Amino acid sequence: MNTLSAARTPSDYVGIESELGAHNYKPLDAILTRGEGVWVWDTDGNKFLDCLSAYSAVNQGHCHPKILQAMVDQASRLTLTSRAFRNDQLALFYEDICALTGSHKVLPMNSGAEAVESALKAARKWGYEVKGVPADQAEIIVCEDNFHGRTLAIVGFSTDPVARTNFGPFAPGFKVIPFGDADALELAITPNTVAFLVEPIQGEAGVIIPPAGYLGAVREICTRNNVTLILDEIQTGLGRTGKLLAEEHDGIEADVTLLGKALAGGFYPVSAVLSNTEVLGVLNPGEHGSTFGGNPLACAVARAALRVLVDEGMVENAAEMGTYFQDALRSINSDVVAEVRGRGLLIAIELHDDAGNARNYCEALQERGVLCKETHIKTIRFAPPLIITKDQIDWAMEQIRPVLAA
Repeated sequence: MNTLSAARTPSDYVGIESELGAHNYKPLDAILTRGEGVWVWDTDGNKFLDCLSAYSAVNQGHCHPKILQAMVDQASRLTLTSRAFRNDQLALFYEDICALTGSHKVLPMNSGAEAVESALKAARKWGYEVKGVPADQAEIIVCEDNFHGRTLAIVGFSTDPVARTNFGPFAPGFKVIPFGDADALELAITPNTVAFLVEPIQGEAGVIIPPAGYLGAVREICTRNNVTLILDEIQTGLGRTGKLLAEEHDGIEADVTLLGKALAGGFYPVSAVLSNTEVLGVLNPGEHGSTFGGNPLACAVARAALRVLVDEGMVENAAEMGTYFQDALRSINSDVVAEVRGRGLLIAIELHDDAGNARNYCEALQERGVLCKETHIKTIRFAPPLIITKDQIDWAMEQIRPVLAA
């Protein structure tokens, strides 16, 4: 039998993944094969409302036709040149994203983790060449329960034992402080501190929102101490919280902003470091780069993804539907729900300690046609595409209520 063309059952797919793939994920067993808007279908034809959006990478909805067309058009012309040559899409991408975000300089990369690593490198180099920190003494402050990616440097300053255990030794130069505690930041800063890296809302930690005024205080502390403020908006950015960037809720501007995920609407891995000339200006030819970063296909797709986000009012819809969805979730009469929290369409339900594992509830919701994902045992995350409607939320609530009330 030709195994490449043989029909497969869902159990076949699960079995092949288990046998041949590294076991670094534990997905729900829906074998998805098609997506459109807020909906996805499995290989058996079952239809699901996607309430995860590929961890916010599909903010614009699955297979958005305008982003798809941009990808097809560009793929038929030119896909990759490397940065050894110029292409006619990179400058236009810079122009579009700077106009939208008010940034002065852009460093294009591929994954979110690459954007984080790039920002750390640039911040250290800025510290040595501009701030005057002694060689190899630069310190970067991060927060407990952070999630900035999976590279070796990043897991080295993670506080998650699952991410860290047996992956050392780790790179020095990082200090860890509590999230949401501006006083702790003030105390941790020394003359060698070059940057503070923080998520405006901690997504993987369970949609943890800092106290009111926290980011404003952080901005003031960093400015006063000549410390680069790096906001990781890879998950919170591009409309997810009801603003284009989550920093807008606090009326601040970071020195460096990191974007990824929804920057290409789920079609292609694209990320970007957005900054000012002072920080990114320290990088010279040959000191940093990426074969695929800033390639014409990526740039064309990202330009279309940004365009539909704005033209179709997705950011405003995220604010309105986020309030509607959160209010509906808080109205559930349930003994298992301890808290509903969120901002825009980045939402979490925290379960009581005696409610059992959140994964069980996610599996029950899958049976009823709603796809969401647990994090840290007791938290269920909901992050549907930003195009979701009230009717679709109402339908989702008809599935969620009985599961959480049971």
